[in-house]
Amino acid sequence: MSSDPSPGRGRLWTDPREAEEQQPWLAPRRSPAPPPTQPQPEPEPDGGPLWRQRVIGILVGLVIVALLVGAGVLGAGLLGLGGSNDGQSAALPVVPGAAPADRGTRSVRAIYAAAKESVVPVRVRGVSTAGSGTGFVIDKGGVIVTNAHVVKDAQQVQVRLDDDGSYVDAKVLGTDVSSDLAVLRVDSSEASKLRPLALADSDDVQVGDQTLAIGYPLGINRSASASQGIVSGLGRSIDAANNFSIDKVIQTDAAINPGNSGGPLLDSAGRVIGVNTAILTASSSGGSVGIGFAVPSNTLRDVVPRLESGGTVKRAYIGVQTRPSQAGSGADVAAVTPGTPADQGGLRVGDRVVESAGRPVTVPEDISASIENRRPGDKITLEVQRGGARETIEIKLGTRPETAPSTSTPAPSFP
Repeated sequence: MSSDPSPGRGRLWTDPREAEEQQPWLAPRRSPAPPPTQPQPEPEPDGGPLWRQRVIGILVGLVIVALLVGAGVLGAGLLGLGGSNDGQSAALPVVPGAAPADRGTRSVRAIYAAAKESVVPVRVRGVSTAGSGTGFVIDKGGVIVTNAHVVKDAQQVQVRLDDDGSYVDAKVLGTDVSSDLAVLRVDSSEASKLRPLALADSDDVQVGDQTLAIGYPLGINRSASASQGIVSGLGRSIDAANNFSIDKVIQTDAAINPGNSGGPLLDSAGRVIGVNTAILTASSSGGSVGIGFAVPSNTLRDVVPRLESGGTVKRAYIGVQTRPSQAGSGADVAAVTPGTPADQGGLRVGDRVVESAGRPVTVPEDISASIENRRPGDKITLEVQRGGARETIEIKLGTRPETAPSTSTPAPSFP
């Protein structure tokens, strides 16, 4: 775009002569001047043919100007020249065959404004320690979700429902260390004013989707902080505090720091796609390096109702540690815990699991994914490669214990 407009460009014409010089077709139609030696013709009375032609010419010129101005405004809109201060950019054209753009997309400012009143700071006091985290409201009855590691061993848990208010006590209804989720309830008259956040279907999330993390990091609790990013990875697995893995975790580059734990990770429509849980760090300081993890909202859908009713989450269990296969596909058995279903079923170290519960296994996470919707006592079959031959092993699933044997996998930091 040039910085200095040419004469008449970018403004309305105010001198009719300038208009005629630059756009000759806009000038009113006139009869040619007679030669000087000839007498001037008598002007026609008002309403004659020449007067009508002049009026028509002026009207046609005005219509053309209106069309040109309208076309210019439309062109500026299509090219995104109008500008906007709401953080949104012009929509990209729809590629044939591609899914339509998300019509629910909103600016970061709008998402934060709509969600901030639903996100609360969590303050925890123990026998000799104190900590903090974040939570968010999921129903109008004062039920709040946070991380299990935030309220671990707490003797008192408090939340603040208003940035200008004071902290009130919250009751821990239940915790699930294996998913790092906890459910709190606030018995306060103010709780009825809280607006629950909507949950998205985390299975629909794609790499590159916009994310917004809201929370109270590093003790900054005057008001909720927001950090923007994208979904930078899917299908991740991280170790929970009990050494079992949390599967289908969403990776984001939105800044997540200590204190953000338990806060919501939102999509472009302001819906919860995950619960901010852990980060990878490159130093002992524990700060964000752009790799954060959130427990998917669909895990929350499954776990929270059980915790809210005072129950516990019982998960199916095999009792085997695996690693990526050196053969390129499958999962090699690295260890079998004595007395577990894997041990009783005859699984051995060195076996390569290629199928679990009728589903192909290409990476170790496929084994846990194959039993995530099953219950203790169910029976499944494992197809393994052993000594060059394929064998079928039947496993009766057990109940996952509270903790698992420690693994050598680098564990993320829980902010």
